[in-house]
Amino acid sequence: MALRMSLMDLYTSTQFGFPNQKDITMPSWSLKHLVILKLSRKEKVISVYQRTVLVKKRSQNDFALWKKSKPGEPAWDSVWGKGRPGWHIECSVMASEVLGGSLDIHTGGFDLKFPHHDNELAQAEAYFGNDHWVRYFLHSGHLTIDGCKMSKSLKNFISIKDALKKHSSRQLRFMFLLHSWKDTLDYSSDTMEIVTTYEKTFNEFFLTVKDILRNTPSSGVESFSKWNPEELELNRKFVERQEGVHKCLCDSVDTKSTMAELRDLVSLSNTYISTMRSKKQTQAQTQTQAHNRQLLTNIAIYITRILKIFGAIETADSFGFPVGQTSDNINLEDTVLPYLSAFADFRDKVRTVARQQKGQQTVIKLVDKETLLKERQEKMWMEEQKQQEREQKRLEKEQEREAKEAQMRIPPKELFIHQTDKYSTFDDKGIPTHDVKGEELAKSARKKLVKQHELQHKKHNEYLKGLEAKNKAQ
Repeated sequence: MALRMSLMDLYTSTQFGFPNQKDITMPSWSLKHLVILKLSRKEKVISVYQRTVLVKKRSQNDFALWKKSKPGEPAWDSVWGKGRPGWHIECSVMASEVLGGSLDIHTGGFDLKFPHHDNELAQAEAYFGNDHWVRYFLHSGHLTIDGCKMSKSLKNFISIKDALKKHSSRQLRFMFLLHSWKDTLDYSSDTMEIVTTYEKTFNEFFLTVKDILRNTPSSGVESFSKWNPEELELNRKFVERQEGVHKCLCDSVDTKSTMAELRDLVSLSNTYISTMRSKKQTQAQTQTQAHNRQLLTNIAIYITRILKIFGAIETADSFGFPVGQTSDNINLEDTVLPYLSAFADFRDKVRTVARQQKGQQTVIKLVDKETLLKERQEKMWMEEQKQQEREQKRLEKEQEREAKEAQMRIPPKELFIHQTDKYSTFDDKGIPTHDVKGEELAKSARKKLVKQHELQHKKHNEYLKGLEAKNKAQ
């Protein structure tokens, strides 16, 4: 409060602020170099902003520094009487008290661009006598729930704790990463479905690479493989995607486009893996020639490193999402996989004997129990949602059919006869000739009604024919 008072004293003593009948007001003319040059340069809204000019202001751009309190409102003693700080000065004072006369980055919602942040600038720069109280503003988008503004009063609100009951912390992080920080983020089932797809795409890739590494030699002569055109092409695209990620992050920290680059890299790698598997089967290549383990490892490590930077991966594993840890910090994957590998080998042999031919080698992917359960629950929930949508569409279609049939049952002569709020006189066919005021209908209106009558006559005849055929069938 002391710093706020010192700011107020400076404004009034230097004629930056002036008293009116109720409040102390900050005039825009006293900060002409700020209001016209600096503020319009930052947001370009001061010169075009329109609002009613109040009597207590000397300019439409003036704003309150000190508000005289009304009965029942919080109040502090001052040389101007009991009152409270204006809305804008509270923020500039708190920020200045902690960070001083210049801030590198000031964040806030995009709805605070004007007038709040502009007025903060005017106050702080008048006090500190500089033109760089804030060097960069980051205005973030809002969060909506199913397309509507999140609000407790609208009962359209969800806490992080509740969201974590339905989705993992990694999925929530992915949700934020898949949206630009400056755009509106909509938390909805459609959004989380996209998130789940992204997460599964990355996880399946990591698990596939781990399986390849387990089934290819890691040392000795057999571990070396020649780079064929497929490896050279994948490596070229790998470099391109790395450059793309760097460009996206340099462009206003565009995590959405960064995630798209990583997804494309996974897609390219999966294509390479599938191509080499097919090539191995058709050309009877040795296992060491199937995939370039070092290239795939480099790609997996790179993707993991970016996701770690984003906070989507918490552990120090070389690559991939963590698979559960025991209370003794024993790596569950290393412990269980030898047994799973033995089981997979046995399964392959059984399948080979049963089919009397060599089948495709089993791929082992170890996943957390909780992850599998969540995936099953999400799948069941999505199926339930789809079933509800199908039922809703069926009901709507049924209602539409019933409404259409009810319309067809109406005899043409009775089509308009009950619309007495519109018409007062009808001809022998039941077509209106005069409106409710008794005035004759215009030719164009009459022509339109005749066409509707003819169409109804046709529909009604179709209904009667169908009814007759149905009765004969019975």
